[in-house]
Amino acid sequence: MLSYTLQRLGALVPVLLVVSLVIFSLALLAPGDPARIILGPEALEVDVVKLQDIMGLNDPFWIRYLRWISGVVQGDLGVSYFSNRSVAAAIQSHFIPTAQLAVLAISYALAISIPLGTLAARWRDSFFDHAIAGFTLIGLTFPSFVLSLILVIALSVWLHWLPVAGYRDPFGSPLVGLRYLILPTLSLGTIYASVLTRTVRASVLDVLKSEYLDAARSRGVKENRLLFAHALRNAGLPIITMIGLSFASLLAGAVVTESIFNIPGIGSLLVTAIERRDYPMLQGVVLFLTCIYLGLNVIVDLVYGLIDPRVRLSGKGVQ
Repeated sequence: MLSYTLQRLGALVPVLLVVSLVIFSLALLAPGDPARIILGPEALEVDVVKLQDIMGLNDPFWIRYLRWISGVVQGDLGVSYFSNRSVAAAIQSHFIPTAQLAVLAISYALAISIPLGTLAARWRDSFFDHAIAGFTLIGLTFPSFVLSLILVIALSVWLHWLPVAGYRDPFGSPLVGLRYLILPTLSLGTIYASVLTRTVRASVLDVLKSEYLDAARSRGVKENRLLFAHALRNAGLPIITMIGLSFASLLAGAVVTESIFNIPGIGSLLVTAIERRDYPMLQGVVLFLTCIYLGLNVIVDLVYGLIDPRVRLSGKGVQ
């Protein structure tokens, strides 16, 4: 298992190098000049050029890239052009709300999708199965911002149950903080619950066709135990993959939801960096999110190896 882990981690090194080059290049290709934005549209050209020299914007591409990547290797993501704040410190403070929202959303999605998907597979082609299919279709076709607005109108404007928007740290005041996170959690979690429910249903259906389950039935194993203790457990690999991808997407793609509910997460930090052409902040945030996504994929692979040793053997070239 150790060699398999080292193999998976080693494979990330060339990927991260290529990704870092792409991120750095794309950020510089974005239209707009940070120096011009900082000084304002009325600034003299000589002042703009002078500030560009100070910021290193006129240096050759490779010098700028090597200067940035050498800092990244040492744990220094740079300093924001506008706030003069460490990029790493800004990411740390803004990532906490995003992580809280992602954990709540994926927990809510799993609590819905695993029982619904399993029961839909159990009662295939029944009214319950068709009702679940309708639920997943609605969740997949509704854009997140539309669902967010519907929830705000229904639960905040009409019923006055929850605050419309804002953020309070749940660690500081748990009850108040959770009330502010319920609406964005429902908005994000419902969409991912739809995807996960379909994955669970399809995986469990494949397992239910297996001969060993027929043998277990012949031995008198109760249907509920057969369904949740045997079928669901053996259908775990594709479900784990989808959970890992969904959680990574939640961490990296909650920009719209955070903007609607005014949550100071990593998404709002990324949008602000794009608007300001804050290259160090933009590059640091995108690289951080990429590392999170790749890291979660490695974790999924390692879990695969623990559940199914054949995955580790195939990684070593054993057939």
